[in-house]
Amino acid sequence: MGMEIERKFLLASDTWRSQVSRSQRLVQGYLVSAHLVTSGASKSSVRVRIGGEQAWLNIKSSTLGVARQEYEYEVPLADAEAMLARLCDGVVEKIRHYVAHANHEFEIDEFFGANDGLVVAELELDSVDEAYERPDWLGAEVSELPRYYNLNLIAYPYSAWTAAEREGQG
Repeated sequence: MGMEIERKFLLASDTWRSQVSRSQRLVQGYLVSAHLVTSGASKSSVRVRIGGEQAWLNIKSSTLGVARQEYEYEVPLADAEAMLARLCDGVVEKIRHYVAHANHEFEIDEFFGANDGLVVAELELDSVDEAYERPDWLGAEVSELPRYYNLNLIAYPYSAWTAAEREGQG
């Protein structure tokens, strides 16, 4: 891996639902607190994620923006479950839906729990300036807004956001 180039978007409608090819429930937590990452005290976030019967440990640089260093390693499911239960301050739960559009695959995350109601589309690219076609259902880009990072959704969940923040402003 080494580098992740990812754009995040709000959704303009839910017409994407009819185009979903598959979905997967994900549960993830962070082993380094959001405060340390966002304050600059930590150079990376360290996440444990479970999807179905698989689990991964993921390390991402804490820089803001579209391009970030990323490393991911498969770990035993039992270890991931133990880390989530014993070492994380909370979890983010979501269903990830996969939607193909014009030679790209969008990952649409539909959140639950304290983040219920938040739905964000992500698009991984090969380069920062790679061209992609925007589907009609894609809304405003929020890649540069840290509150949309999964790490921050534990400490400051969607249920606590103001109306302006929910619309991609503020």
